[in-house]
This record gives sequence, structure tokens and C-alpha cells, in this order.
Amino acid sequence: MSLYVSKSAGLLLSGATALALSATAGLADIRFWTTEEQPERLAKQQEMAAEFEKASGIAVEVIPVSETDLGTRATAAYAAGDLPDVIYHTLQYALPWYEAGILDADAATDVIEELGTDTFAPGALGMAATEDGWASVPVDGWTQMIVYRKDLFDEAGLEAPTTFANVIAAIEALHNPPEMFGFVAATKVDENFMSQVLEHVFLANGATPVGPDGFTGFDEAKTTEVLDFYKAIAEASPPGELYWDQSRTLYFAGQAAMIIWSPFILDELAGLRDSAPPTITDDPTSAELASKTGIVTNFAGPSNPDGAAWGDIRYFGITADADTDEAMEFVKYSMGDGYTATLSIAPEGKFPVRTGTADSPGEFIEAWSTLPVGVDRKAALGDLYAQDMIDEIVGGLDVAKRWGVEEGQLALASKMINSQAINRVVRQYIDGEIDASTAVAEMNDELAKVE
Repeated sequence: MSLYVSKSAGLLLSGATALALSATAGLADIRFWTTEEQPERLAKQQEMAAEFEKASGIAVEVIPVSETDLGTRATAAYAAGDLPDVIYHTLQYALPWYEAGILDADAATDVIEELGTDTFAPGALGMAATEDGWASVPVDGWTQMIVYRKDLFDEAGLEAPTTFANVIAAIEALHNPPEMFGFVAATKVDENFMSQVLEHVFLANGATPVGPDGFTGFDEAKTTEVLDFYKAIAEASPPGELYWDQSRTLYFAGQAAMIIWSPFILDELAGLRDSAPPTITDDPTSAELASKTGIVTNFAGPSNPDGAAWGDIRYFGITADADTDEAMEFVKYSMGDGYTATLSIAPEGKFPVRTGTADSPGEFIEAWSTLPVGVDRKAALGDLYAQDMIDEIVGGLDVAKRWGVEEGQLALASKMINSQAINRVVRQYIDGEIDASTAVAEMNDELAKVE
């Protein structure tokens, strides 16, 4: 899915050498579709494919595919009996492609079990779970975060913003506009950013519009709690149409106590990107703001004390047309000896979904924390942030969720989110145009029309 701001982000792996993309195209043992099609990312994948070929004797042809075209191309290739062997794909395709016969779940399940089920983040596995195993092998992911001024929280004796109640308490203590806004909530209804933030907040309170049979409608009690919370954070925000840009700008200026953002902010916080510098000090390259920042991934409302993290996971799908043994070897290499390289282009957005091996349980987390991040300058996340924060970043994948995944209704839930009906009604509520009961009824009425 699109992130809040276009930026140098993740990679993947595999592929053939640069020559294999031209001179030997079609002669490789297996074909691999990747949506990581930017030149730098492709080059990295080609390097890794060369290493894989040296280790295994199996050549891989990397075929870049635009993420927007992936669904239609896979459907057409399946109909023609010409699928590649392995596809790097987003969460939205895992279960639908399995049900359509595009993916070989038995092969994916064998890979996961050989690598060790316990070495994968449970949330990432759960999103691709079938009755007998898994549709695809989780590769990497990220979780949305509450980014907050830990220094100010500590000074005021506040608990971390892990719950609705803790956020409200922090707003009451720290909101002092225009010098300091308690929050910067997303309020621009035609921005996907607002849709993503709202799903995170609804998930936190266990509120969902779908069940196993499709649309169920939002529970009024849970949803009213969400609406009241969102109105409170909106009232602690500056006026205007707010989305990712204002959230980041105000936080970077030291004028916001809390925001919700993706992990692609982590290197910017540390002054590693000239186009988005922290302005809290006179030095745009300073890591001072990063040192004052904390994050929360698992967030809980009053009706869901266990909370949830909003997660975006990517997978390796082994297809029904694959040379299965070779494809499995490729995926096992990519998730084993080659896994650190898989994560290396954008560690701030490619959290390890495989934490380590049976013999070395934290190996991949430790390696990931040493990988350089940044655009104009580079530093390791482990050098910028404390170990407890690194643990929080990765730990969100253990409990990552999305509407409709557990119920087998991700496609329907995605259409509901993309309709922006929830955004429009929530905005009416926080603007005082309708009451909570009316808001719930209007959302349910609009979402019931989505097919």
C-alpha cells in the first residue's frame, strides 16, 4: 500500500545478475516477480541472486512488476499457465490467491515448518493462515506507531501512551497551544492517511465492521468509545485539514506531544534526511529529537485491553506453476542466509518477521538493528534508539492485525476503508455536526452498501 510519503524504502531479494535480465533471460531455473522495482533495489536483488546461485547452482530471473499491476498480471498468468515460481506480494493477495489456486500453500507451509514456526512473528503468520498451514511465507513488515515525546512524559510522570486513557491523560498534562499541541490527529477525509490511522484506532478497541460472513456493522458501544477518543485527540490538534505532513512537521518542530506515523519517520527523526529535517534545534542533522522520542506499536482501547497493532506485511508466495523444490530453496535462502540482506535497503520499514533461528533466536533482530538507515547520512537504528525501543518496534508484528484478515474478509474490509465513508462520518462527529449514535448508524448504512 502507499505510505505516507514517497521515500527510499524497502527491498527484497533475489533475482539474477544484471546480465541475466537480458542475455540469459528465460534461461534461469526459476522466475521471481518483485514489486521492489526501483533501480537501487533491483541492483541489490541481483547481487543477492548471484550469491544464491553460487550457493545453490539455481539461477533466478528477476522480473520487476509494478505493485498496481500485480493482481491483474497474476490472474492473467494463472489463466495462461505461465505464473512465475515465486512472487513477492502484499498481504491483500495471500488468502485470495490461495483460494483461487494461484499459490501452493503446501510448499509455503513446508518452508515455514523447516525454518521453524516459532521463529516467525505470530501476527505475520496469522494473517496468512489457512486451515492446514499458511498461504505464503512472511518476509518483512512494519507496524504503525504512536510517536511521542518520552522526555516530556517522563518529566510529567506520565505512563507511555499505550491506551486511550493514557493518551487522554497525557493530553491533559501537556496540551498547551500554540507552543505544544497534545496530539496531531488526521482529519483530512480524502487522504488515505486518515483511513489508516482510523483503522488503527478502531482495531485498538476491538471494533470492526466485518465478520466471517461479511458486513456486520460496527458495535455501537465500542464505536462510541472510539469516536469519543478520536474527538478528544482532534480537539487537542491544530485546526485545519491535517494529514501526515502536518503531523511530522509539528512533531519535528517540537510542537506536538504525540502523533501517529509509519516507521519511515525513524531515520528522519535522527536528522538523516535533508528534505525532512527536525527543526526543534538549529542543527537539522541533530539526533536530539530521536533521543527524546518513544514509540508505541500495540495500542489498547477500553473494550479491548489486549490491544492491537496495525501491520503491513509482505510475503513470498510459491505458485502453483512453480518448480517447487527450486522455489522452496530460494525462499529458504532468502529467509535464512540471505535474510539480513533482504532487510538491508530500508530497515526502518522492513522489520524482521523472522526473529532468528532455533540455535540463535534473536539473530535477525540483532543484525537488523545494526543495518544503516537514512538518505543523506547513515546510522544504525541500534545506535539511534535504545534496545527497549527496538524491541517495541519489532514486537508489534507479534500482534499485528488488519480488519477482515481473521474473518476471511480482507478484500471487503479494504473496499470499506477505501470508500472513505468512515473518514467522512468521523469528521462530521468531531466537528459536532452529529452525535455518536447517529455517526454509528450513518457509518453502518454507508458500509452496508459496499460490495
